[in-house]
Amino acid sequence: MPLPGFGARGADIDGNGVVWVSLASGHLGSFDRRKCKGPLNGPKATGDHCPEGWSFHQYPGPGFEGIGENSAESSYYTWVDQHDTFGLGRNVPLSTGNLNDGLIAYANGRMVVLRVPYPLGFYAKGLDGRIDDPNGGWKGRGLWAANGDRTPWLIEGGKGTRPLAAHFQLRPDPLADKSRGRRRRTRTALRYPPAARCRSPDPSFDRL
Repeated sequence: MPLPGFGARGADIDGNGVVWVSLASGHLGSFDRRKCKGPLNGPKATGDHCPEGWSFHQYPGPGFEGIGENSAESSYYTWVDQHDTFGLGRNVPLSTGNLNDGLIAYANGRMVVLRVPYPLGFYAKGLDGRIDDPNGGWKGRGLWAANGDRTPWLIEGGKGTRPLAAHFQLRPDPLADKSRGRRRRTRTALRYPPAARCRSPDPSFDRL
């Protein structure tokens, strides 16, 4: 892997054979072997022979001073939504945004932060998508992620706070209820399981 990328973490592959990976350098990395100019197998395929196959997309957030443009985001894992379970489209990579209090999607050439407004400090180690009702519009699909920090009491709520699972759903518009359309996508509805429900102070995230 060429610079500026380093420190590969969790990765997934999209429907086109492109690998997407969270990097310790503060980037979402992608590797497309179709861009390789050298041999793809044999003794000359050493692992360092295809720097042109790599692309790097900087995560949002502040970085460290003195090392150029960078992000301190320390994403743990990237998962690719091959089947549009969320609503941003097929083959959209989504990373755990450990320093952004949520998840980070890379869609249409830009980073989209899906921040959990309450409790602050959401720290996901993994995620997956489900389509429970393919005819149910946005309410029939979504992402699931658990707060995976080893010390859950350090998130907002303090001592006694337990781990939680969050259900992310993307509304086609802020007032959507049972809409089945694919209109302008602007807001995210966040559903907590009954044991972890809490009132959100941010109207952009509705507890359902």
